[in-house]
Amino acid sequence: MSKSAFNQRTMYFQSLEMDTEPIGLWVERFLNDRRSSGTTPGTIQFYTAKIQLFIRFCGFQAVERLEQVTPDFIRAFLQWLEANGHNPGGRHAAYRTLRAFLKWVWDELDITSPNPISKVKAPRVPVEPLEPVTTETVKALMDTCKQDNITGARDRALILFLLDTGTRAAECLAVDVADVETGSGAVLIRQGKGRKPRTVYMGKTTRKALRVYLKLRGMEPGALWMTVTGTRLTYNGLRELLRRRARAAGVDEPSPHDFRRGFALAMLRAGVDVLSISRLMGHTSLAVLQRYIKQTDMDGMIAHAKGSPVENM
Repeated sequence: MSKSAFNQRTMYFQSLEMDTEPIGLWVERFLNDRRSSGTTPGTIQFYTAKIQLFIRFCGFQAVERLEQVTPDFIRAFLQWLEANGHNPGGRHAAYRTLRAFLKWVWDELDITSPNPISKVKAPRVPVEPLEPVTTETVKALMDTCKQDNITGARDRALILFLLDTGTRAAECLAVDVADVETGSGAVLIRQGKGRKPRTVYMGKTTRKALRVYLKLRGMEPGALWMTVTGTRLTYNGLRELLRRRARAAGVDEPSPHDFRRGFALAMLRAGVDVLSISRLMGHTSLAVLQRYIKQTDMDGMIAHAKGSPVENM
């Protein structure tokens, strides 16, 4: 930023008599604005965690006011993240959050001088395919789930549900009994990412496991996935469930998201078109789906055997 542009912005903040207010106060105003505009709690939590990294860096550099945030300062922040072990995805997430925050400030104050982050390129994120849960792991986990007790029946149904519906962990855990039709296998996801509702589906095996669980749980309204104390299962509870089952099965612990990746790849291998897969998963862009679909050399060989133009002449 040129000296004149910096002075112009400084004078603008001073004219508003806000130059003495710390960055942290502006961050809290930003988060309050997001809350009042209906941003989901998960996104608020994401913003809070990432913006706190910036606040910490500002503290180390004795930067207290907004006019001190320059393009070079933002670049130094990104370099600091890398030096402290944050991977490319984490650095990009911090950049996106800071960009949203600064854009909000500039809009809120009607600042006419350039936003400093507009001159800073976003960190590059290598597009690597994501590993899905394997069929062998799923079978091993289910082998530890005895259906003669409610915990075993729940865990078996939940593992199958995650793989068969491709839902995000938060979406799965938010499902209520009233959202499920065990006859048709349809499940209403009331609030997907971006608060968009959609319908996902279960096959016969998952429906059968779910009916066994519901017989033990009862059909009382409320959360579908319950703890032994009768409360809704949380994300940490789901992680602990998978950790415990993996330990008993002697396999590596899968994350809840690994089942979503497994769903995408299995659907593709079964011949389902990518647009339908994307809709079932609640994606707004096919580009996101590409990272979920980790195809092997064998997938390519089978695809070529099916569609070889020479062999099919």
